[in-house]
Amino acid sequence: MDKNKKWWARIGLVIVVGAAIFIAAQPLRGMFGGGSNAVTSSPASQQEGRSDILQIESATIGLFERAAPSVVQVVSAQGPSFRGGMLTEGAESGSGFIWDGEGHVVTNEHVVRNSDNVVVRLSSGAIVEADVVGRAPSQDVAVLKLKRADNLPGPLARGQSGVLKVGQSVFAIGAPFGLEQSLTTGIISALQRRLPTSAGREIADVIQTDAAINPGNSGGPLLDSSGRVIGVNTAIFSPSGAYAGVGFAIPMDKVSRVVQQLIQTGRVPIPGIGIVAANEAAAARLGVTGLIVLEALPSGPAARSGLRGVDQYGRVGDIIVRANGEDVARLADLTDELERVGVGRDVALTVRRGTGTVSIRVPVVDIGER
Repeated sequence: MDKNKKWWARIGLVIVVGAAIFIAAQPLRGMFGGGSNAVTSSPASQQEGRSDILQIESATIGLFERAAPSVVQVVSAQGPSFRGGMLTEGAESGSGFIWDGEGHVVTNEHVVRNSDNVVVRLSSGAIVEADVVGRAPSQDVAVLKLKRADNLPGPLARGQSGVLKVGQSVFAIGAPFGLEQSLTTGIISALQRRLPTSAGREIADVIQTDAAINPGNSGGPLLDSSGRVIGVNTAIFSPSGAYAGVGFAIPMDKVSRVVQQLIQTGRVPIPGIGIVAANEAAAARLGVTGLIVLEALPSGPAARSGLRGVDQYGRVGDIIVRANGEDVARLADLTDELERVGVGRDVALTVRRGTGTVSIRVPVVDIGER
């Protein structure tokens, strides 16, 4: 088991994509009401119920009614995923939301990771095939394009995640356990969390919420009280695998940037400088504060700029302690700064070398697969 898998197993993070259940061609509401056996209320009792709705409840109801039509269920599978309107075995489902009027849908990368055969179920119950426009495993974001984009609900309004405050009310809409059009509410519990991805990197500035997020919610929107998307629900912290009150959403500021690149080019550059770094445990054992450079890859920008790794005798070489003036204690600190700098520009590194420090400028390049 590699380091990343051990890390995930240790903390109990559960990606919230689940087997798609209850996804027959007819909407689920027919199973729980609206049929010939449904209990109906008299006009008087209905009017009385409406008068009992509090203002805060009315606001939540209005938010859901405006936003829910633009939230979809995303199903991916190897081979045909629907036959006769029924989901075939091996399919997995998550959630997503309409991004624009051209039929682009945003979801998590892990929802569609294992298949190019994707279908989207709209809030109307219509099932539409979709192509995967692009995937960004390092940010756990994917963009789909519906093959039929007529009569779509409008896209959700987009908010800014950089101005969020702990304690703000949030709302999650998605399809937990395949139960589409489900709403849960809560608050922002914390900000600036970090979340590991399958690509071996960490997503920075992740939103933590106590709004219930469960398997199947992956890729659905996290909304503020105005109904604007402030994040994409992606994972829960759960040693048991069930909801335990701690969920995570990728911040909208990052999602917007990634989605734009995926729509334009189908991929997102991964900024790097061409080094292999020691993990935090190794640095701690050596009593080192900073990022130990194990190797500066031959012909890479770090090596060309003079960065040194561990020598042939096992002696520690360079230790990166700052990047553009920001402290670096682990690899995620450096990768965060490289993302801010962007491919094609230089990053200014402060490096501890022996008993002194040196300053080195290193070009940032795209180290992702093309």
